[in-house]
Amino acid sequence: MNDIVLYIGIAAAVLGVGFFICSRISTKKTLDRVEELIDKAIEGDTFQESFSEERTSRLETKLTEYLRASGVSALNVKNERDKIKTLIADISHQTKTPIANLVLHGELLKESDLNPEQEECVDALLRESDKLRFLIDALVKLSRLENGILSLNPAKESVSSIVTEVASEMRGKADKKGLYIKTDLPEEDVKASFDRKWTTEALINIVDNAVKYTQSGGITLAVKNYEMFACITVKDTGIGISEEDIPKIFGRFNRLESSRNEEGVGIGLYLAREIVKLEGGYMKVSSKPGEGSEFAVFLKKE
Repeated sequence: MNDIVLYIGIAAAVLGVGFFICSRISTKKTLDRVEELIDKAIEGDTFQESFSEERTSRLETKLTEYLRASGVSALNVKNERDKIKTLIADISHQTKTPIANLVLHGELLKESDLNPEQEECVDALLRESDKLRFLIDALVKLSRLENGILSLNPAKESVSSIVTEVASEMRGKADKKGLYIKTDLPEEDVKASFDRKWTTEALINIVDNAVKYTQSGGITLAVKNYEMFACITVKDTGIGISEEDIPKIFGRFNRLESSRNEEGVGIGLYLAREIVKLEGGYMKVSSKPGEGSEFAVFLKKE
């Protein structure tokens, strides 16, 4: 009796081992097949396959259909991106000449003998033309960034150098309002990884915003060195921002009630934050009404 039980146990063990081996082989074949289908999808191959009605084959069929649909979706996205790219190029190209003509004729009118009412109209024409030009340029840049048409290329650059460049470029606009622009740079040059062209764009938008909302005093650009980041601060002596309004200032076309009387379209800070974010950095704001604001741009060192 004991021998029979022993034989039955051995037989069950052999069958279990055999079943396990067969199962592993079948699983390996299925995984190999799935891997093959995914490899074909990555390479962009079309699927010309016939499948049986076995369950594993049905799963392969569903996976094939999913991968094929994903390939079509990716192609559609690429086509749509190409259309957007063409549209943006057309908008940028077709609007430059009309806006330039508006500015030119406005400036010619301003040199004529005008009465006070006419002068006011010409000044309004020039202001709105300049606003329209800035708006279109900003929207084109933003669309290129958001759609991946134009990518950023960060490289190790001098932070003090870009701060000096931005301060120099914005000093003329500040002078017209009787404001100062000064820099506070460390003795040792700090380097960070950023796209110089686009980071300059971001900083100019921030400084331009500071000039716009500062009536007396001025703006100070400083560089601070941290372990993983280089920080550029833009501190003004302007009207300031309430704590509850700080999250709103980075919204698209979002303008605070306290700034309605100032020129602007409400996209400069949004564009600046998107640029810094795409470089792997971030921005912080500290401000109090009547005490000015400080914008801090953190750029990765590596």
